[in-house]
Amino acid sequence: MIRRAKISEISEILNLTRACAVNMINKGIYQWNEHYPSKKAFENDIERSELYVLENNHEIIGTMVITTLMDEEYIPIQWLTPNNRNVYIHRLSVHPNQQGKGFAQKMMDFAEDYAKKNNFVSVRLDTFSQNKRNQKFYETRGYHKLGDIYFPKQSNHPFHCYEMVF
Repeated sequence: MIRRAKISEISEILNLTRACAVNMINKGIYQWNEHYPSKKAFENDIERSELYVLENNHEIIGTMVITTLMDEEYIPIQWLTPNNRNVYIHRLSVHPNQQGKGFAQKMMDFAEDYAKKNNFVSVRLDTFSQNKRNQKFYETRGYHKLGDIYFPKQSNHPFHCYEMVF
C-alpha cells in the first residue's frame, strides 16, 4: 500500500534511506551520504503532504516525494514541456532487502497515475550519473534524458534530468 507518510515515521524512514545509502556506497555509487537525504528534508516533505511511503506487511519498505515545486537547480534544463503543470519525483527508495521485486515500478506507477489523474503534463526527476541501474529503470519506462545538474554536497558527478510527457 502506498500512502502519505506521517511525522511519527521519520526515524523509520531515515533508517530505510540510510540502508539504501550504505547499499549504494558498497556498490561504488556515492549518491546519498550523511548530508542527503536529511531529516529536515523529510520533515518538510511531510509538512507539505508530499512524502509517500510504500508499506508491505505493515513495514515501510519504500519512500518517494511527489511535488509540484521545481528545485532551482532544474532551471537551466531545457524541459520538453512548459514549467507550469509538472510533477517532480525525489528521494525514491526501496529497502535493499526488498529491491528487485517490482516495488520501485509500483511506486512509479502510482506517481505517474497521480500526475495523470490530476492533469499534469509530465513527470520530471533526476538520477545520479553513476547509477546506471536507475538510468536504465527510467529510460525503460519512457523517460527522456535532457541534461545534467550538480549537487555538490552529494557528489562531484552530475545528476541526469529526465522527463516523461503524457
